[in-house]
Order: sequence, then structure tokens, then C-alpha cells
Amino acid sequence: MTREDCTAEALPTTDCTAPQPCENPPVARNFRDLSEAEILALAISLEEADGRIYADFADGLRESYPASAAVFDEMQKEEDGHRARLLDMYRAKFGEHIPLIRREDVKGFVQRTPVWLTRPLGLKVVRQQAEIMELETRRFYERAIDKITDASIRKLLGDLAATEREHYARAGELEKQYLTAQATQSEGDAEKRLFVLQIIQPGLAGLMDGSVSTLAPLFAAAFATHSSHDAFVVGLAASVGAGISMGFAEALSDDGSMTGRGRPLIRGIVCGLMTAVGGLGHTLPYLVADFRAATAIATVVVAIELGAISYIRSRYMDTPFLQATLQVVVGGVLVFLAGLLIGSA
Repeated sequence: MTREDCTAEALPTTDCTAPQPCENPPVARNFRDLSEAEILALAISLEEADGRIYADFADGLRESYPASAAVFDEMQKEEDGHRARLLDMYRAKFGEHIPLIRREDVKGFVQRTPVWLTRPLGLKVVRQQAEIMELETRRFYERAIDKITDASIRKLLGDLAATEREHYARAGELEKQYLTAQATQSEGDAEKRLFVLQIIQPGLAGLMDGSVSTLAPLFAAAFATHSSHDAFVVGLAASVGAGISMGFAEALSDDGSMTGRGRPLIRGIVCGLMTAVGGLGHTLPYLVADFRAATAIATVVVAIELGAISYIRSRYMDTPFLQATLQVVVGGVLVFLAGLLIGSA
């Protein structure tokens, strides 16, 4: 169907000439539904994107960290070599036309934060991102091998997966050449960061949502009714509801097949439970019959919750403690004041 035909079908039978969309935009495809040609085309796209990101890393680090920039120059050359091998294989098997298929077109890939566009670039952030990229690409090749039946393609993908597994050793050689005063971070460090992605990150997101978002309905009910029982019922409902909502949202956001972020069910359970825990923490004090005493205890619990969130962000998310505290406290105070004003109106 041509664009003109599509537009014509979408137009009403009146004289209105404004074009309208023919159909809903396509959704991302499941990896298991890709053909061998599409898997190979996706591999080419991934290697090209990784190579360009490494080039941006090198450009961003060159002025302040010339030795580290040289490391990423070498890594970019390696990715270009991988892409060339994949291109040769694709042309030999499927011809010259390579379909456009990108990571965002396939379910299972996490959207990358474009840290490579930031100036100045932080060396620690860059190396962490590079390690996760290598692990993600390796997992892709390992899963792609299970889908491919052609022996020569399987061998190429296996070789590239092995190359990704050895990339840390290669990085070590590069750092010995260019960074004689610095040690290479091990693959175990990257696995630890993936644990942060699988457990800490969804748990922290849930804890933040539960601790902050439930403040308004809880304290609005408390100050509107001056009844501990009513405030407890509202807080309990808000906490459970938020936990269910956040759990589903996290589980449906990414299937984790390419990124190692873990099973969606586990992430959803972690996020949902921590959301409920965050809300229940300052709801349980309203089991105390005296309204004023319950509110005082709940306020102390809120302060402890916000402090815990700040510590976790500082400990695992590389956020300075004072900055994390300021961000969390400002948000919490605004939500608390909203509940107070609504409840007192």
C-alpha cells in the first residue's frame, strides 16, 4: 500500500483533506520471532552503535584523560572489525540489502542513557558503561547462537561471543600499554553492577515511590479526620495499591533477555514489595490510637526512610550523599506539604 493509498483510506468521506495516520505504530518485536537474516542485521547494528559510542567516549576523554581516550580508540577499532566480519557474512548468505533493525526495535534491550553526549565526561561513568555494553553484547551473541542453524554463522557468532568474553583481558592489555599506573576492573565488577540493575535499582525505585508518593494521601487523611484508624486505612490502601502498580510497571518494562537485568517477575516482585514497604513504614504508626503520637512517630519514620534512600543512592548509584539527600528530601517535603494542605483545607 502506498502512502497516498493509506492516507486516502484514513480520510473521512467529507471534503476534509487533513491526512491521518493509517494505523498504530508497530511495537517492538520479540527476539524469538527474528529470522536468521534479521539477527545478523541486528548484530551489525549493535556493533556499529557500540563502535560509535566508543568513539564518542574517546573524543570526550581526550582532553582530560588522553591515555584513557587511547584505550577507547582501540576498542572502537575492535568493534569496527567485528562489524566488518558480520557484514561479509551477511552479504555471503543473504545478499547486499541489509534490513534496518535496531536495539530499540527488539524487546529485551534497556534504553541507554546517552552519557557519551555529556561534557565533560566522567572517567568512572564511562568505564562502567563500557563494561555493561560488553556484557550486553556477549549475552546477545550467546542467545543468538541458539536461534541460528547455519553452521558458518553460528561459528562467527561464537567467535564474537568469545571475543566479548575476552574483551576484559584485551582491555587489560590496552591499559598496560596506555594506563601503566592504573589497574583494570574485572568482569566480576561488571557482574556486580548488573546485580545492581537486577535487584538494587528496581528495589530502590519501589522504595522511593512508596516512601514519597504515599505521604500525601496518608497525611491528608490524618489531618482531615484526626483519626488514626482512618489514616491507617488510607495509608494501607495507598501502599498496597502502589506496590501492585509499581510491580506490574517494572515487570512489563523490560524482559531482561539481552541486558542481564534479571527475570521480569523477580524484578516486579522486588519493586512491588519495596514500594509497599516504603508506604507501610510510615503507615504502621497509625496503629497507635492517639492521633498526635501516631503522627509524631510517622514523621520520624519518614525521616529515617528518606535517609535510607539517600544512603542507598549514594552507596550503589554513585550519587554524592549530599546531592542524593537534597533531591530526596525536597521531593518528600513537597509531597508531605501537599498532603498537609489538602488535609487541613
